[in-house]
Amino acid sequence: MAPSFDFPQSLRALEEDGEDNRLYARNPIDIASLRPSQLEEFVKGISFDLSDKELFCIEEQDVFDRVYSLVRGYNGLPATCKVNLVESLRSNLSVLLPNVDSLSRASQGQDDATPVLDRVASHRNALKIYTYFLFTVVLNEEVNITSTNNMKVTASTRKKHPKNSWNWEPQRGRILNLIANSLEIKLALLFGPTGLEENYISFIAKNAFALFENATVLKDSDTKDALCRIIGACATKYQYMAQSCASIMHLVHKYDFVVTHIADAVAGAEKKYADGSLANSLVRDIGRTNPKDYIKDTVGAENVGRLLVELSDRLPKLMSVNIGLLVPHFGGESYKIRNALVGVLGKLVAKAFKDVEGEVNSKSVRLRTKQAMLEILLERCRDVSAYTRSRVLQIWAELCEEHCVSIGLWNELAEVAAGRLEDKSAMVRKSALNLLIMMLQHNPFGPQLRIASFEATLQQYKKKLKELEPDTPSESDMNRLPSFSNTSGNTEVDDVTAGLTKVQQDSLPDSCLPQMEEDLVQKDGCVPDVGNLEQTRALVASLEAGLRFSKCISTTIPTLAQLMASSSATDVENTINLLMRCRQFQIDASEACLHKMLPLVFSQDKSIYEAVENAFITIYIKKNPVEAAKNLINLAIESNIGDLAALEFIVGALVSKGNISNAAISALWDFFCFNISGTTAIQSCGALSILCMAAKSSSAVLSSHLQDIIDIGFGRWAKIEPLLARTACVALQRLSEDDRKKLLSSNGSRAFGILESLITGFWLPENIWYAAADKAIAAIYTIHPTPETFAANLVKKSLRSVFDCSGGEELHNEIGSGSAGILTTVQVERLGRYLFVVSHVAMNQLLYIESCLRKVQKQKVGKEKMNYDFQHANGAMPADTSKEIGINAELGLTASEDAILDTLSDKAEKEIVCGGSTEKNLIGHCAPFLSKLCRNFSLMQKYPELQVSAMLALCRFMIIDACFCDTNLQLLFTVVESAPSEIVRSNCTICLGDLAVRFPNLLEPWTENMYSRLQDPSVSVRKNAVLVLSHLILNDMMKVKGYINEMAIRLEDEDERISNLAKLFFNELSKKGSNPIYNLLPDILGKLSNQNLKRESFCNIMQFLIGSIKKDKQMESLVEKLCNRFSGVTDIRQWEYISYCLSQLAFTEKGMKKLMESFKTYEHVLSEDSVMDHFKSIINKGKKFAKPELKLCIEEFEDKLNKFHLEKKEQEVTARNAQIHQQKIDSMEDFVVTRNAGEANMESDNDEGTDGEVIDPCTEGMIKSVNETSKSRCVESEEHSVASSELTESEPDDTEIQSPNVILRGASKAGSEKSNMKDKKSHVSASSRRNIRSKQR
Repeated sequence: MAPSFDFPQSLRALEEDGEDNRLYARNPIDIASLRPSQLEEFVKGISFDLSDKELFCIEEQDVFDRVYSLVRGYNGLPATCKVNLVESLRSNLSVLLPNVDSLSRASQGQDDATPVLDRVASHRNALKIYTYFLFTVVLNEEVNITSTNNMKVTASTRKKHPKNSWNWEPQRGRILNLIANSLEIKLALLFGPTGLEENYISFIAKNAFALFENATVLKDSDTKDALCRIIGACATKYQYMAQSCASIMHLVHKYDFVVTHIADAVAGAEKKYADGSLANSLVRDIGRTNPKDYIKDTVGAENVGRLLVELSDRLPKLMSVNIGLLVPHFGGESYKIRNALVGVLGKLVAKAFKDVEGEVNSKSVRLRTKQAMLEILLERCRDVSAYTRSRVLQIWAELCEEHCVSIGLWNELAEVAAGRLEDKSAMVRKSALNLLIMMLQHNPFGPQLRIASFEATLQQYKKKLKELEPDTPSESDMNRLPSFSNTSGNTEVDDVTAGLTKVQQDSLPDSCLPQMEEDLVQKDGCVPDVGNLEQTRALVASLEAGLRFSKCISTTIPTLAQLMASSSATDVENTINLLMRCRQFQIDASEACLHKMLPLVFSQDKSIYEAVENAFITIYIKKNPVEAAKNLINLAIESNIGDLAALEFIVGALVSKGNISNAAISALWDFFCFNISGTTAIQSCGALSILCMAAKSSSAVLSSHLQDIIDIGFGRWAKIEPLLARTACVALQRLSEDDRKKLLSSNGSRAFGILESLITGFWLPENIWYAAADKAIAAIYTIHPTPETFAANLVKKSLRSVFDCSGGEELHNEIGSGSAGILTTVQVERLGRYLFVVSHVAMNQLLYIESCLRKVQKQKVGKEKMNYDFQHANGAMPADTSKEIGINAELGLTASEDAILDTLSDKAEKEIVCGGSTEKNLIGHCAPFLSKLCRNFSLMQKYPELQVSAMLALCRFMIIDACFCDTNLQLLFTVVESAPSEIVRSNCTICLGDLAVRFPNLLEPWTENMYSRLQDPSVSVRKNAVLVLSHLILNDMMKVKGYINEMAIRLEDEDERISNLAKLFFNELSKKGSNPIYNLLPDILGKLSNQNLKRESFCNIMQFLIGSIKKDKQMESLVEKLCNRFSGVTDIRQWEYISYCLSQLAFTEKGMKKLMESFKTYEHVLSEDSVMDHFKSIINKGKKFAKPELKLCIEEFEDKLNKFHLEKKEQEVTARNAQIHQQKIDSMEDFVVTRNAGEANMESDNDEGTDGEVIDPCTEGMIKSVNETSKSRCVESEEHSVASSELTESEPDDTEIQSPNVILRGASKAGSEKSNMKDKKSHVSASSRRNIRSKQR
């Protein structure tokens, strides 16, 4: 019998002679020394022996040595030799495996056991040898391929494969599958009851796991399946569990591409051997891991999480048993593990509880387990990590799609999702929006969710339920309704909605049935019978749940309207998708909210525009032409000015793309021409409005209905719907050049006659006339060949309507003198119209001059280009022509032509209003009159409508002419500040923006006055001021000066729209250059600190502004700037504000160091508790991101701050006590002084009868004794208050007032000298001065 083969540590170890009886290579051959022909013969000999001899010949020493030699030198073999060697070994092993079973049958038929044992040993030896050599070949080949690929990466070569390459992948798969088959047969016949040798299993498992590390190997499905089978068999069948789990966890932590394959291996082992011990061991190992270990190993945490999710998908029941081991990890800090766990719960809820068979007890346990999982998922919707919140909402969406959410949890889930719409994280909002879309699509309540429909149906069935209920006292609602929380997903949805089969259809995701209400409530008011009492109760409960769900979705509509204005493109896209789904299910207010998406067509984000365009096409265009036309008409009727601009933009885009078909255009014309029955004048006007929008992209739209535009647009229907005339004027403006010529030749005089009557007539209402006249004048200047002459007639006719009815000169003089008694209501209306016409004609004349200039310049460029092309086509230009061009260029004649054009243009513009110095033109005569009219404030206050027209005309004249603007600028600012009408102030504010663009030098000194409009009490004026200033600043038409703090205050405006506009302004301003807000912030801080702002408003403003600064360098520089501001400020309030701003900065390591270095600048403010709180918040921020070294410095800095804070507080207490003590001393001294003054007065009274020049020494001594006595009494009474001292101080005054007027001068003088000497002795200077003043009085 041959020696036993043991698996060596390495291939070379087979050459070592062991002491025990084992097979090793005694005479290996160095194949590198063989010539190619010899090597080929050598390999053929081995192949012949392996195929010709018995399968056990491999254990013969000679054969073993030769095979070992070839395997050792495998990398040096040519491709043909490799194929022969590998195929021989593989075929022998494939034949050997079936012989194991035959060996078992042979052993049963023979009595002598010795030959059988020898045969078993030979089989065992051959199996191990073949397995070892084949696996070694596989490993060598993979190492060779890897090294070859690395060489290809480092050194480029044109040859994709080596010369002697061979197709290795199929061979590898066959070999590994053969080895996997060898592990799956009954090896106990070969290895006995003790099982496989440990080194055999460890060799196979170790190398299988080594191959798992190669991503290229796993791409081959045959190889991957074989490796999975090998790992499963080793771990499960041969109890190689602990080592396999350790290797699997190592692979999972290190390589992300192995996760799904490992899951396949684990699931395959459980399926094949009906043993889930490998999965259980892995879950136990993961569950026992400390959650803190996953914080640092983020890649490992993600891979482990993926493995758990994959295992839950493949082995849901097994994972549901072990889920308790993983739940504690919900408390860990790694959000990736929590993400994975919610994914695991989602898979388990969807798959682990589908089997309804089994005992009642086990079924209830499983249902309770499922309910607990769902509650955990609901709880995780409020996870601290946005990633986990987003992931759990995605899981809920998947569960809704798979109908795994019970009707009892449906509304609770909807409320949670609605709440997450206001989450601060965009990814969470996106997941919440998608969840609500999925809940609507798969809701169990029906295809339409109108609240009114549910309420009506519910009311009917409640009545029905009362009729069915017995007369006994009814139970409470909680007992009457079925409990949904303790039941399972699909089952209870089917049970509860079973009664709905007769009254509600199944929820169809792409259908909407508005006839639902009619189906539920029959015409006679009765409802269909759904069955017995319990079924009716279930139906009522279901209807109540549906009503609650509908109300929940309806309450989200305001939030969705806000999300459409989000800066996140995903928010906008998903919000639009949700609103479209809401509209499909007839959610209340969804249609109106969808209209708010129209302005988003102006978004610069391409994805947002595409989302709006797709939604617009889906909702309004993708229908039959008549329906599409009707939708567009309704949009035009219901839209405001902003929405109309957006509608015009998107209609033009869709017409150019062909999305709006010619059939829809024809339907619009049918509506306009009243060809469709039931069409109203408003619909006709809306149809023409849409056609005008389409004509902006395709002018041919209007060419076929010119006569209809004039007949209908200005006919009798215009009196019914006045806006129809205005829309017809717009249509005339949109005509193409050919259509204009056609109109002039056929109906020109009629058309202009109609326009003239519209402007000068009075058949349109006052509120419509201004808009119609505006478009009519514009249409005249667009299509008339000589518009200035026609416009002059219009002005004259309008002028006569005002001044011809009662002396024009008299009215002119009355207005100029300040009197307005002659004006009547009719004249006010006509005067307002005249001012509108003359100013609008002047404005259009300016535009007409500019268009003529552009036309001349275009013709000149075209002529030059034509000459250039002609000269190039006919060869070189003549010498004379080229010489003439050269001379003109030298003399500057070419440039002078442009200068002449500019001069003529400027002259024409100036002549519109002012005219020449000696004579004035038609409009110029109106300018002085208009100026006088606007200065007549009493008249303006009496007729506010006239002031609106007059100031609007004045503004237009100022925009046209610089001289007129300069003359009336003071008047304009006076009116904009003091006019009682907010309409006038709003118009003037808008005009200021236009003037700043046209005449920036004139408006520059008035910048502060322009900013002051931000403080106007009117909301509309402030809004227009914000818009005007935003436009001027963002387009570099006005420099940001020292008044930007006024704009910052608007961030906290009481009107939300103004606040949002201010936020938008600062957001856009922060994107310009290097963020101007960084430079403006200190100035804004200083000015806001001195204004009477609420603390909350100040904090909100500064927080928003600081949040717009993103660069670390700017933040670091702001730290230094803000710290320096402490040194120049003494107000405690400003200290608090500056420290608050510091606390709002995003600190970096450099920023913290600068804060520490600037300690001297703010150490004096640390006594304030509020300031100290802000510094503490800064320190807490710094500790979060600081490295160990910086953290140590921050802690030392914190100790230093606390120390200074306590010292400053103690100094303050000491100073306060000293001040109180000083006040007590002062009160005591005042008391002494007043007593002395009183005694001195008494002395002077006693000396009135004596000679003023002689003083009795006895009297003097007595006075001194009295003074000393009073002084001692005063010292004893220190507790007397300041109030008592003041009271006693008034006594000498009273004495002096009551004293006689015959007091001698000498006596009084002597008395004063004595008192002064006493004061010097007491060293109380302040009291002495007070005493002297009292004596002098």
